[in-house]
Amino acid sequence: MERSLTMELVRVTEAAALAAARWMGRGKKNEADEAATTAMRNVFDTVPMKGTVVIGEGEMDEAPMLYIGEKLGNGYGPRVDVAVDPLEGTNIVASGGWNALAVVAVADHGNLLHAPDMYMDKIAVGPEAVGMIDIEAPVIDNLKAVAKAKNKDIEDVVAVVLNRPRHERLIAELREAGARIKLINDGDVAAAINTAFDHTGVDILFGSGGAPEGVLAAVALKCLGGEIQ
Repeated sequence: MERSLTMELVRVTEAAALAAARWMGRGKKNEADEAATTAMRNVFDTVPMKGTVVIGEGEMDEAPMLYIGEKLGNGYGPRVDVAVDPLEGTNIVASGGWNALAVVAVADHGNLLHAPDMYMDKIAVGPEAVGMIDIEAPVIDNLKAVAKAKNKDIEDVVAVVLNRPRHERLIAELREAGARIKLINDGDVAAAINTAFDHTGVDILFGSGGAPEGVLAAVALKCLGGEIQ
């Protein structure tokens, strides 16, 4: 990806974040999402690329969402596929919480997974534990692998999990194994990214969440040297 295009995309996410921020703590998640979407689309129109949304927020008749198949960019420059979530964490913004994001992922045409709007199981780690995890393995085995990779006891491993009823068994397994758990109500893209940074205190992400968010997290972790399955 050309550096000039990368910096243009920073303007896109910045505009969406600033627009959504005006709705922080006001209890209006749909208005926050619409503000972010409108701002993102407006700046995208100035970016030198021929982009197509392959992961978005619905179909054409559901505007103002950035819909799958929508064309983005000013029509000049590279042909690229685009994954977007103008506001990942609408409830977070509405309630004045932390870790909401404006997210854009761009790749050469044909290089982004076309993930349907459904749930997918996920496991994610930062650079220190790359190659050590296996989504098919038992929870305890993955905890041991991460503990070994990060030179710590399982009791010091912190797993982040979406606080959902479907994760009751997973949470029980993690606690039985001795790991610590950080439960979050929303924002599993940020949670996956946090595994790549020591200062966040998060070692591994477990659980199921949206497939589009999984692709966005995968792009981010690839850039950061982490891993998601």
